[in-house]
Amino acid sequence: MRTDPHSNPAAIRAMILAAGRGNRMRPLTDFTPKPLLAVQGQPLMQWPMEALVRGGFTQLVVNTAWLGEQLPAHFADWSSQHPGSAIAWSHEGQDFGYALETAGGIARTLPLLGEVFWVLAGDVFVPGFVFSPEAVARFVTGDALAHLWLVPNPPHNPRGDFGLSADGRALNTTEGERFTYSTIGLYRRALFEAPWCEILPGNPQGTAAPLAPLLRQAMDAGRVTAELYTGPWTDVGTPERLKELG
Repeated sequence: MRTDPHSNPAAIRAMILAAGRGNRMRPLTDFTPKPLLAVQGQPLMQWPMEALVRGGFTQLVVNTAWLGEQLPAHFADWSSQHPGSAIAWSHEGQDFGYALETAGGIARTLPLLGEVFWVLAGDVFVPGFVFSPEAVARFVTGDALAHLWLVPNPPHNPRGDFGLSADGRALNTTEGERFTYSTIGLYRRALFEAPWCEILPGNPQGTAAPLAPLLRQAMDAGRVTAELYTGPWTDVGTPERLKELG
C-alpha cells in the first residue's frame, strides 16, 4: 500500500494493544478489562484513541482477549460519535482462547494494517502525545523497520529498556544510559515478516510471541530509530498508579 501521509493520514492505521489480563491490577480487572478502567472521566484507552483521531489517524485496530466482549460493546457508538473513524477488532480470546502477546497480536492483524502503522498500548496514559502526519512522513522516507518513542525511566523500571545513540538509533545494550519504551511506535509491516519474524502472515496458528526480541534483532542491524519523549507518561500497571492519575 503506497500512501502519502501528508495528504491522507487516515490511510495510516493504528493498532491499540488491549488484550492483556492485567494481573497486577487485580481486583480491578477481575470484571473490567484494564483498557476500560477510568482515568479522569474516560476509559484509559480512549485517551490515545481520541489523540489519534485528532491527528487524522481515524482507522483503528484493537485486539482483545480478557473480557474482550466488553470493548466493542463499550465503543459501539464510536463511529457515530467520530464521523469518518472506524474500529476493526481482532478477538484473540474468541479465536484462540488466549492472548497472543505483542508480536503475535500484531502479526495477527497484519491483514488489517498497511505497510506502515502505529502501535501503542491501551494501558499507558500519555495525555500530551501528538500523533502527527509529519512523524509518519519522516519514518516513511527512512530505512528503519521501527521508530520508537522512549521516556525517562520511571521508578518501576530504573534500568530502562534501550539505549539511544547520538544519531537517533535505538540500541540493544546493557551499557550506558538507557530509557524506557513508551509503547508508542511506528512500524513497517516487514518487521513482522520473514526474515525478521517467523510467524506466518496473519498468524493463523495463534502463535503467542513478545515484541522485544524482534526489536532487539532489528536494533542489532541498525534498523530501529528512536527519540526521547519528556511529556507526562504513566504505565498504569498497578491500582496505586491508577489512583495517582485521579
